[in-house]
Amino acid sequence: MFNNNGQLADMNMADYLERIGTGLILSNHDVFNFDFVPPNLVGRNEAQRKIASLFSGIENHSKSCRAVITGPVGSGKTALIKTFCRDITRHLHDIREIRTIHVNCRTANTASSIVQRIVQSLDPGHPDRGLGMGEMLTSIRRLIRRQQAHLILTLDEVDHLLRRSGDDLLYKLLRIDEDQNETGTLSLILISQEQILDFLETAVISRIGGSHHMRLQGYGYDGLFEIVKQRAELGLKNGSFSHSTLQLIAEAAEPSGDARQVIEILEGAAKCAEGEGRTHLNDADVQRTASNIPSQSHEPQLESLPLHACLMLIGICRRLKKEESVTSGEIEKLYHVVCEEFEEKPKGYTTLWKYTKKASDSGIIFTRTDHIGEGRGRTQHITIPHMLPKDLEEKILRIINKLKRK
Repeated sequence: MFNNNGQLADMNMADYLERIGTGLILSNHDVFNFDFVPPNLVGRNEAQRKIASLFSGIENHSKSCRAVITGPVGSGKTALIKTFCRDITRHLHDIREIRTIHVNCRTANTASSIVQRIVQSLDPGHPDRGLGMGEMLTSIRRLIRRQQAHLILTLDEVDHLLRRSGDDLLYKLLRIDEDQNETGTLSLILISQEQILDFLETAVISRIGGSHHMRLQGYGYDGLFEIVKQRAELGLKNGSFSHSTLQLIAEAAEPSGDARQVIEILEGAAKCAEGEGRTHLNDADVQRTASNIPSQSHEPQLESLPLHACLMLIGICRRLKKEESVTSGEIEKLYHVVCEEFEEKPKGYTTLWKYTKKASDSGIIFTRTDHIGEGRGRTQHITIPHMLPKDLEEKILRIINKLKRK
């Protein structure tokens, strides 16, 4: 392996590093960080309208607002609020001075550490030791008033604070203007995966208001496609991806509804292509990346499928090794060919339709409906976004062999 000079004989020691930094596809790595805030938020138009309505009147100098945002991982809670805080600050810059502070309670999960973060954000030179909670809260109010500003405070993953310290800090923040001559010092936004209203005391809930709760659901296909399209345009080189490849990525993440997953698959697929020295993503890059995400395992669903559902999937896999998608009209023909190969009598159209729906509901395949012109009906396009068709075919063939032996 080494020559007489102690050097690698087959390749220069730096050869394998040559692709680092070349940027064959990836042009902006920051776009793929989960903390990245895009220029405009996509896929959450209704949520943006709702948060704006909750902060209606914030331009009034005596007004404070409240909001509680809950939803599963990757539903866009943090991105929604960071975008809102950025936009409202710009929108009101001639009307009211807005300061925004975002604290993640996973890392600052005690009342004192959160209050210290707030004070240090408002005044980096402020002493943060030796002051009691009451003194720190007084300092917060004094600093905001001195800056003639209004503070929008976001406590992200606030359930970590509630479990460890209860809701006493929230109560005190909500009462920060009590017994004072001026009001409108602070607006509070709480973010959590969980239904945190169950953690809160009645006194806190009454001050927040039950109508100020927004529950975000996971993204649907359309929202995920908007996200992956935006990140591709911001983070990849022009001409390095196709519309159909982005569709496949959205399809792969659709069962989870997780925006983080669609971003992860896009970046992983780009790195996969770059690793092979290519300048363009293909479907195999997406499928390889998606198959390595733990939540995308479909082994249990495959094991529960009847024989003829497996035969149908074999036909789909074989076509998708050559094409980007297969139409619903082609499935029956492909299925009949496989039935002949395995010496099985084909089931009827209705049964085949049920098998297709079950495979789709299980997340094994993805179906997308396209309209074909005015009055010409609809066509379903089937893809397998989560793994390479040849890998799925191999797994199904093993299951078929088991079923045939029974």
